[in-house]
Amino acid sequence: MNSANHWGGSFEINTAEVSASGEYDRSRSGEWDGAALYHHQHLDETQQSWLLGPPEKKKNKYVDFGCIIVSRKALKWILGSFVVAFCVIALPIIIAKSLPKHKPHPPPPDNYSVALNKALLFFNAQKSGNLPKNNGIPWRGNSGLNDGINGTDLKGGLIGGYYDAGDNVKFHFPMAYAMTMLSWSMIEYSHKYKTIDEYNHVRDIIKWGTDYLLLTFNSSATKIDKIYCQVGGHQNGTDVPDDHTCWQKPEEMEYTRPTQTCVSGPDLAGEMAAALAAASIVFRDNGAYSSKLIKGAQTLFAFARDSGKRTRYSNSGGSSYIAPYYNSTGYYDEYMWGAAWLYYATGNKTYLSLATNEGIPRNAKAFYMTPDLSVPSWDNKLPQAMLLLTRLRIFLNPGYPYEDMLRMYHNVTGLNMCSYLNSFHVFNWTRGGMIMLSRGKAQNLQYVANTAFLASLFVDYLNATGVPGWNCGPNYVSSDVLRNFATSQMDYILGKNPMNMSYVAGYGAKFPKYIHHRGASTPNDHKYYSCKVGWQWQDSKKPNPNNITGAMVGGPDQFDQFHDVRTNYNYTEPTLAGNAGLVAALVSLTSTAGNGIDTNGIFSAVPPQYPQSPSPPPPWRP
Repeated sequence: MNSANHWGGSFEINTAEVSASGEYDRSRSGEWDGAALYHHQHLDETQQSWLLGPPEKKKNKYVDFGCIIVSRKALKWILGSFVVAFCVIALPIIIAKSLPKHKPHPPPPDNYSVALNKALLFFNAQKSGNLPKNNGIPWRGNSGLNDGINGTDLKGGLIGGYYDAGDNVKFHFPMAYAMTMLSWSMIEYSHKYKTIDEYNHVRDIIKWGTDYLLLTFNSSATKIDKIYCQVGGHQNGTDVPDDHTCWQKPEEMEYTRPTQTCVSGPDLAGEMAAALAAASIVFRDNGAYSSKLIKGAQTLFAFARDSGKRTRYSNSGGSSYIAPYYNSTGYYDEYMWGAAWLYYATGNKTYLSLATNEGIPRNAKAFYMTPDLSVPSWDNKLPQAMLLLTRLRIFLNPGYPYEDMLRMYHNVTGLNMCSYLNSFHVFNWTRGGMIMLSRGKAQNLQYVANTAFLASLFVDYLNATGVPGWNCGPNYVSSDVLRNFATSQMDYILGKNPMNMSYVAGYGAKFPKYIHHRGASTPNDHKYYSCKVGWQWQDSKKPNPNNITGAMVGGPDQFDQFHDVRTNYNYTEPTLAGNAGLVAALVSLTSTAGNGIDTNGIFSAVPPQYPQSPSPPPPWRP
């Protein structure tokens, strides 16, 4: 039996493979395996790849991010888009924010703002006492440093305050009214004063006045028995040197200036209380000073309400010095006015109860609808007080038990506004367009300015509540009509009149140059002019050497005629009360800082209003 060949192939040996030496090749002496030979060839290729490196492969067309696979082309577009977006959008923003910032230029001031800046300077020119270095009136200096030293029990005297007009008298009644009106305008329009950069200036003006008023009585006490009610003046029929027989600027006064003392005077005390209470709201950011003003106002109002002191101040002590110039016709309007301001300053409802007590308007004849009683002035506070209390009804509506009287005040306020419109023929008007609130008497502009303020303020109250007008009897009148009245009167004062003249010194191309004013008319040449020698400057035919910027003069007559003559004070003399109304009206009308009022600032001390329920009726008895 032959053995089998399981691997295939022949058993025969090829003799050609025998080497020349006659020996077999040892590498071939064993049996040859084809699979082993194939494996050997591939090992050689692997070894070769180790030396030459891996074979070159084609680039992949996709990028694997693990969670997503994106084609390389799409990825390039996405990255390119981000770069373009950065350059177009982000880069300019970064550059813009890195550049230094410039505040936008404020809008140019309108005519009312320009006039207002000037009108406030009048108060700087009227200051008495040791003047601050920044007073800004080069021809004014310290004056009245002996005021109140004699004739009072005050150690420091009565230094400070304001001279009233073109003379050198300090009348405390109109001075207090001027401070109240300035404070009212500040409370309503503080944002406007800030925008035109007069906020601190107005506060300084008010504080100069209230600091002085605090000297005129014992402000540290809760009960007082007198008020110093005037410094300086003139007694008719005498030739002794005084503020009217001499023509001297305040810095050169050497004559005796008597101090008048009032042991009664609810009108004066009520107005002074209103001034201090209103100012306390202006200075509520200064807690100590605001509290001092409130305390003084309460002391003054208690004096005013004293049943044993119910004599008008101008009939009290020194009446011959007071009555010919600032005679008071009543004091119940000051009760309403002072009580309203004290309520706003303190939130004490006792004052609101008094202001709405039916006896107050009855004695003040508030509901008689007499035209003269609708004209606001230093003497008549009824229209101002009723508007101030109407504000309370419009915005807070305290309800019972005040609603009935507040509604009456609101109605009368509306009728007062109707009376100012030419279409209702309550007052005469000049052909040039000025309302004659003084009934043909002189110095009409002070009443016009104060009335324009009330009209403009009433419109702002309506606008703040979204009410487009009010009723004048059966006629519905748009608030725009009343605003046009206010602007027309102020435009008249500023130059839109038959004389083409501004009645505010220093404003416009044409304005009075011969203003009846001792300080403005006397040269600032460092020479002394005695009591009698100084009259040459009143009689001089030359314009005033010192321009009393911002002073609103008495104004034209009922025929629109104005005589720029220094010797006629009815035309050319300015006053504190007139300029206070002018300032208030101008700030209410300027649109440089936008429109509208500070609705809630005045209510900072007023508690939340929860109307009380009426008392239950008495039990029924058969």
